[in-house]
Amino acid sequence: MLNLALFLMGSPDGGGGWSSLIFLGAIFAIFYFFIIRPQTKRQKELQEMVDNIEKGDKIVTSGGMIAKVTTVDEDTVLAEIDKGVKARFKKSSISDVNPDQD
Repeated sequence: MLNLALFLMGSPDGGGGWSSLIFLGAIFAIFYFFIIRPQTKRQKELQEMVDNIEKGDKIVTSGGMIAKVTTVDEDTVLAEIDKGVKARFKKSSISDVNPDQD
């Protein structure tokens, strides 16, 4: 535990500041490449799919409803959940498009 504290604070002669800065930079780079970047890429892909929804596409909402799109409006879609059962969803609540087409 004492070694970790000396590593983070630096050695008594003052040479540990750069190593701490490099360590924090490495941690940020790891978070960026393994967490932040893939998540933003996935969000862009989903937004593109939602913007290009057409009649007949299958969607999954954030609540878990699986439905087939019947009409598309500016910010909503009318989707058929089952035969004769339709519901209107906001495009922002769509979490996937074309999942496992039957």
